Amino acid sequence: MALIIQPQWLPEPLREGYGLRHVSPLQRSKFVSGRSMSRRRYTSTPTEIEVRWLLDAPRAALFEKWFQKVLSDGVGWFACRLRTPLGMDYYKSRFLDIYDGPVLTSGNEWLITASLEMYQRALLEDGWLESPDGYLQASLIDRAANREWPKA
Repeated sequence: MALIIQPQWLPEPLREGYGLRHVSPLQRSKFVSGRSMSRRRYTSTPTEIEVRWLLDAPRAALFEKWFQKVLSDGVGWFACRLRTPLGMDYYKSRFLDIYDGPVLTSGNEWLITASLEMYQRALLEDGWLESPDGYLQASLIDRAANREWPKA
C-alpha cells in the first residue's frame, strides 16, 4: 500500500511551539553495587513533534474530514512535510492521538494542535562525518555553482 501524501492545501506548521523530541534509544540497567550500564536498545528511533496549524474555515473543515476518512481517525501513516535540521522534506509520520481544536483565534482562523510521531529520526547519510567541511560549506558551494554554472 502506498504512503498517503499530506494534502497540498495543508500549510507548513507554525514555528511557535514547534519542536523535535527524540525517543531515547538507550537502555540503562542498574546493578546492586549502585553502578549502571547503558546499552543501545535499538538503532531506528522515532521522533515526536509538536505541530500547530493555523487554518481558515474551509481548510479546517477539510483537515477534520481528511483526518477522519483518509487517516482512519489518525491511525494511518502519511508523508508529512516537516522541517528538521536537514531542511524541509516529507517524513513518514502519524498522529500520536487526536488533535486539539480547532480553536477559533482572534484573526477568525482555526488553530489545530497535534503531536506527531516521525517513523525515524532525520539524520545525515553515512559518510558526512569523514568530510564535515563539505556539508558545512554546502550553501557556499551551491551559490558558487549556480553563479558560475554555464547557462543551458
